[in-house]
Amino acid sequence: MTEERRQILEMLAEGKINADEADRLIGALGGSSATATATTTAVQAKPLPKFIRIMIDAKEGRHDKPVHVNVRVPVALLRAGVRFGSLIPIQAQERMNAEFRKNGLDFDIRQVKPENINELIDQLKDLSIDVDQEDDDTKIRIFTE
Repeated sequence: MTEERRQILEMLAEGKINADEADRLIGALGGSSATATATTTAVQAKPLPKFIRIMIDAKEGRHDKPVHVNVRVPVALLRAGVRFGSLIPIQAQERMNAEFRKNGLDFDIRQVKPENINELIDQLKDLSIDVDQEDDDTKIRIFTE
């Protein structure tokens, strides 16, 4: 596989271009569009999530007033946040890591790199978290779409 084809397929996997654009680019390189079509079909079978959705239904207060929260966070915001995270000074990163450890979380903020974010986003495709608390009628759902 040539370097140009690999770059086109990476752009497709990252969602920077769609399947038709990838097919045209590979065709312009003089390659077989059948190969591109087979690859793009495989990629399209499970598209990357575009949003992380958080939904909470609960009752709050002495009158059991219903509370509904429905938050839709673009995955692109996650990408941007990781890029901004690389701008955090080393001293601040060390303080953040110390706070994480103090609260029982073994997490190193320095290990979160923009080049690794695609793997994280790829793993989010299958994310679905449902929490039901019987004692207070709270339901929490976190999933991707």
